[in-house]
Amino acid sequence: MVLVTGGTGFVGSYIIRELVEKKYTVRAIRRSHKSGGHRVPFYISKEIWDKVEWVDADVLDIIALEQAMTGIDTVIHSAGIVSFIKKERKEMYRVNVEGTANVVNTALEKNIRRFVHISSVAALGRKENSAKVNEEIKWEEHRSNTHYAKSKYKAELEVWRGIGEGLNGVILNPSTVLGFGDWNNSSCAIFKKVYDEFSWYSSGLNGFVDVEDVARAAVLMMENNISEERFIVNGYSWPFKKLQDTIADGFGKKRPSRSVTPLLMSIAWRMEKLRSYFTKTRPLLTKESAKVAQSKTYFENAKLLGKLEGFSFTPLEQTIQKACKNYLGTINASPS
Repeated sequence: MVLVTGGTGFVGSYIIRELVEKKYTVRAIRRSHKSGGHRVPFYISKEIWDKVEWVDADVLDIIALEQAMTGIDTVIHSAGIVSFIKKERKEMYRVNVEGTANVVNTALEKNIRRFVHISSVAALGRKENSAKVNEEIKWEEHRSNTHYAKSKYKAELEVWRGIGEGLNGVILNPSTVLGFGDWNNSSCAIFKKVYDEFSWYSSGLNGFVDVEDVARAAVLMMENNISEERFIVNGYSWPFKKLQDTIADGFGKKRPSRSVTPLLMSIAWRMEKLRSYFTKTRPLLTKESAKVAQSKTYFENAKLLGKLEGFSFTPLEQTIQKACKNYLGTINASPS
């Protein structure tokens, strides 16, 4: 039996689908509705969800974790918060770091056979003008590192501690994950922004990967016995302009046409901060997310491809075309 934390999250949902389709018995953790948890996502079929044993729990609740992990053979830990908003920072550190420590400690107590931690390339750290990033890179404190990156790095330290104490674990570091999901949340928001014909693009470059590829890699890593290692899960490194253009074409929308200079970006996030303050809504751009949009980072994937025989990454054009079709189908199916 496999336990998935963060079962209603974007990546967690697709991991569950992959597990169910491969006939695994799955138990998944979701936060209760009373504590602000989410219902099962609409973008995965009900037939999948009906085969999952759901547990209302929280990675910050040790007792609930112990109950959820009883009788479990394997844990895929994908729960976490992605945020670049200052007021959400404290909770993000609690969930990402303290929550991971709780999951690791409980896994050790329950003698879990296999542990797969879904981290992020952010945990590797960003360096200005960095040529390429692989698994050998060492974390360095740098002004280009976001607080999200710091929280994921500290979460990984808890996993490495657990491995040092006998946990049979492996760490996966996905780049920016793309696919069909809730475009009001997570990295899926880029699709909504382009659909709304947001006219600006940044000069940055980043790594991107299909969410279904991340799920396949997670389950394949679960099925082998590689331990005490990390693997970057990155399909391709693209400029943000190319990404936005390809999404715009998939929607039949206008491509972004105005380049955001560093000066304009610094003005934009400050204006967005004011707008958010007066409207009491989440900012669409923050100082930290602007920093990421301007950076240029290439992520290698040779190590993963060398370990998972026969595994290949889905071309981003195909990922985007499929996602756009599904988003359009959802829009057209919505009542007017």
